[in-house]
Amino acid sequence: MTIKTSSPYPLGATLTEEGCNFAVYAPDCEAIRLALFDTQGQYVTYELTGEYAGIKHAFLEGISAGQRYGYIGLVKGQEHYIADPYAKAIDHPLDYHTPFNARKSFQLPKCVVTTDEFDWQSISSPLRPREEMVVFETHVKGVTKLNPEIEADSQGRYLGLVSPAMLNFYKQQNINTLQLLPIAACMHEPHLLNMDKVNYWGYNPYLFMAPDPRYADNDAVTELKTAIRELHRNGIEVILDVVYNHTAEGGSDGPIFNLRALDNQYYLNHGPHYANYTGCGNTVDLTHQPALNLIMDTLRYWVSEFHVDGFRFDLAATLGREGERFNPNSGFFKAIAQDPVLKQTKLIAEPWDIGPNGYQVGHFPFGWNECNDRLRDISRSFWRGDQGYLTELATRIMGSRDLYSASNWPYRLTVNYITYHDGFCLQDLVSYKSKHNEANGEQNRDGHGDNRSANYGQEGPTDDPVIIELREKQKRNLITTLLFSFGIPHILMADVLSHTQQGNNNAYCQDNEISWLDWQLDDTKQEFRSWLAEMVAARQHYMLPFIRAFSGDSRNNNRVYWRKLDGKPLSHEDWNTITAVGLHMGIGEHGDQLFYAINQTDAPARFSLPNKSGQQWQMICNTSSTQMHQPIERNNVVLDATSMAIFACSANANTVCLLR
Repeated sequence: MTIKTSSPYPLGATLTEEGCNFAVYAPDCEAIRLALFDTQGQYVTYELTGEYAGIKHAFLEGISAGQRYGYIGLVKGQEHYIADPYAKAIDHPLDYHTPFNARKSFQLPKCVVTTDEFDWQSISSPLRPREEMVVFETHVKGVTKLNPEIEADSQGRYLGLVSPAMLNFYKQQNINTLQLLPIAACMHEPHLLNMDKVNYWGYNPYLFMAPDPRYADNDAVTELKTAIRELHRNGIEVILDVVYNHTAEGGSDGPIFNLRALDNQYYLNHGPHYANYTGCGNTVDLTHQPALNLIMDTLRYWVSEFHVDGFRFDLAATLGREGERFNPNSGFFKAIAQDPVLKQTKLIAEPWDIGPNGYQVGHFPFGWNECNDRLRDISRSFWRGDQGYLTELATRIMGSRDLYSASNWPYRLTVNYITYHDGFCLQDLVSYKSKHNEANGEQNRDGHGDNRSANYGQEGPTDDPVIIELREKQKRNLITTLLFSFGIPHILMADVLSHTQQGNNNAYCQDNEISWLDWQLDDTKQEFRSWLAEMVAARQHYMLPFIRAFSGDSRNNNRVYWRKLDGKPLSHEDWNTITAVGLHMGIGEHGDQLFYAINQTDAPARFSLPNKSGQQWQMICNTSSTQMHQPIERNNVVLDATSMAIFACSANANTVCLLR
């Protein structure tokens, strides 16, 4: 094996016909050397003879895909294994026995030289418009681990996502977009390792580009690409949840895996300490050019080599930080906006972190869609029966235009949700008044305390048919509000199956039946699953034309009326005194119409349907039951207590369909 001319770019391990170029940005790592490992962990080191602007590089002939490698440098005077931040694969799942030290660093998984060759079979992305997306969030392992219709060797794996049973499930549920919890290689926090637990969700990145081998049988890179290809073949887009706000190295006393050894400027500092705006010990500083380069190169890699369709950015306010200030015109946002590979991907922000000025809902740049915690909170409070939320619920249903101007839709449509991976799932939201996180080993101190939940008479599971019926109706109320609000709906896959996490609202460390979806459905759960599939289809058929009509230049050409039970317009004073209202919308002057009947009261309410032009209304749904698409014979409808109904009037069914 000989050494020939090398290059500082691209960073990482890059194969050619002659061998492999290795390059690592390491201005602060003393005596760093390249190490090639065999299958027994024995290694030979090579000097990085080239150097350019802090990048050290070497070219080695005879290297092929599958070669294990890493770097060795002096850390606090001891030889230490250092993972390549640009590594595209590692040879086994991450783990170690605490406490971590230089000697144990050599027991960590080794980086693997990969090839980008893959047969995409001419399958391309569906390129779905934003307004058509209904995002279903799921965990690669949890969604398939207990599905009995999937072969055992595919359960909990990347390939399990595209098993025949799952592809059939997506079709049945009208799923067009999957958002995967983080799949980049994740290291478990020391306190979890001490409890024999893992970071199940994956929000503690060790490497940004390497798919986590936990979910692969053999080759995580090939198996993940195969899964994405087959999802695309079936018309399903893939959004990756990505974590660029911090890394697994924790605070200044945390383990050293790579960045802390290579360059002490990767992290935002407060004097001698790391700024902890993420709650995870450190904060990546994207004003530092090498850090920005690493994140941008990573994003391009996922798009160009894995064909992912977009990203959901965890604690995304951190990405625009300039110290204690958030800047929507920061270098990161400008870099993405001009990037020819990334500029058309879907970009979804969790628009906050825990640092100063960290709540940035409504402040991200054009082209970004933001998770809307306000619709979540208001919908939960309203349907629980809390008073004083009608006005804001109306604002959220209409697309939160106080935050996201309709002139910028669909590129600034809000991402609406009732549940997310963190917090209660839908079944627990209506089954538990308080969180029950004892299984996490933190004396129930972890997890959010403001859940705006209710148990409706009994904490947790019950056999009482009255309580079960009320819980199911509340689930339908919340989902109907979500799907028929202006925006991009986000649904937790667990909620499709009415999965319970036993009241745990922070199951990040539960790699077990608490998090793995239960596919054994009783009649009630099966009925809800079927109803939800119909509701998603109804959203696409009835709501999508309204979202398009109310977006951009045509936004002011439509009609919106809020009505009292008798059909008369609401006065300003009515908003503070009544809790049963109707929303009447129409496209243009003569287009399709929708009417929402919303009854928060604990008594039935009689709604008069608009009839000035002889409209023929059809009931799309009534949350009092799972029956859908019922014809309406009269111009008034009695709606049960604490329920919601939606009606449609097609312009094609009427000579004139005016809103008056």
